[in-house]
Amino acid sequence: MDVTTYCHDLADRALTASRKLVSASGAQRNAALAAVARRLVESGAKIKDANARDLQAGKEAGLSAAMLDRLKLDDAGIKKMAESVKQIAAQTDPVGQIIEGSVRPNGLRLEKVRVPIGVVLIIFESRPNVTCDAAALCIKSGNATILRGGKEAMHSNAAIAACVREGLAEGGLDVDAVQLVETTDRAAVGELLKMEGKIDLAIPRGGESLIRAVVEQARIPVIKHYTGNCHVYVHGDADEQMALDICINAKTQRTGVCNACETILIHDDAAKRGLLTRIADALIERRVEVRGDTAVCAAVPQAVAALESDWGTEFLDLIVAMGVVDSLDAAVAHINKYGSRHTDAIVTQSIAAADQFVQQVDAANVFVNCSTRFSDGGEYGLGAEIGISTDKLHARGPMGAADLTTYKWVARGNGQVRE
Repeated sequence: MDVTTYCHDLADRALTASRKLVSASGAQRNAALAAVARRLVESGAKIKDANARDLQAGKEAGLSAAMLDRLKLDDAGIKKMAESVKQIAAQTDPVGQIIEGSVRPNGLRLEKVRVPIGVVLIIFESRPNVTCDAAALCIKSGNATILRGGKEAMHSNAAIAACVREGLAEGGLDVDAVQLVETTDRAAVGELLKMEGKIDLAIPRGGESLIRAVVEQARIPVIKHYTGNCHVYVHGDADEQMALDICINAKTQRTGVCNACETILIHDDAAKRGLLTRIADALIERRVEVRGDTAVCAAVPQAVAALESDWGTEFLDLIVAMGVVDSLDAAVAHINKYGSRHTDAIVTQSIAAADQFVQQVDAANVFVNCSTRFSDGGEYGLGAEIGISTDKLHARGPMGAADLTTYKWVARGNGQVRE
């Protein structure tokens, strides 16, 4: 079977499954999710064996430490996947929710009702847990999904997808509601992105090059998650210990993820109080390379001069760009110029400064006095996320089950006709 025929078959089966899933009750979908969670735990040894094969192949292929970290699954990771599925199942069912309603003067009752999007294509790279998270969120929201993971996680993805399909079968739902693209041929992605009328939405998760390639090829709507060039701005009145803790956590708690801090901006008043050197020294002690502007390099001997390109870079590594600004306005302007509209944070004791930052920074997630690492579907109580959208339409920030719905208008009358 050639790639075109294979992809059309996937899309046709997903479309059929999505139309069956529309009629499934929330209780049925939750039962299937409970079965998926059990299967994941019961199949832990198989999943780890599959993951070990992927890790070995990744090492031999020269994958970076950050990529291998994203790829790795252990007992704790498998347990976390299962717990995420349970959390998603326990959430309020978004399907059928009435967003708003009214009764018109002629007695016509109008309701705006949440409904599934239909068939969602999810294209992702090295994180095999996305297979589980995406499938669970799609099942919860009544959508069928086609999952296309990276070849570096092919064995892990297949083992996880098998658990999901077994759970669907146990719950009495069509197993084709979740399908994994089994070919590594890149042409398959291009074919699936052309499936107007069969696939309703594409969500790419991965590096910027992947996402831009998807956008260029797609004939179907795409929700984008570009880079995570996240900032922490330390205002002039910031509490020193809080600023230090937040900057260290945001940069070093886990470097290879999209909500890690890549740029730290420090107000000149805070820098003069010694906070610049305290933060820089603490990061350097943790093997972080500091790339600074003129003021940073003058104060921190180990810093190297930042290039213009560094301010817009998602390093995903033990590297941080640092700069000194003379005002909150300058910090906001810098973030809006170089940021990726992902997650940006301010550390301040001023309510007015916090409010201005929240209002003026153009990002999906804007934080006050906390680490950027909290920008995450699990931390938001969503159970998991399908991605963190940096778009403004149709969803923004961590996308949970409700964000995988659209709506329809339902009118109920008793014979009204328009005059």
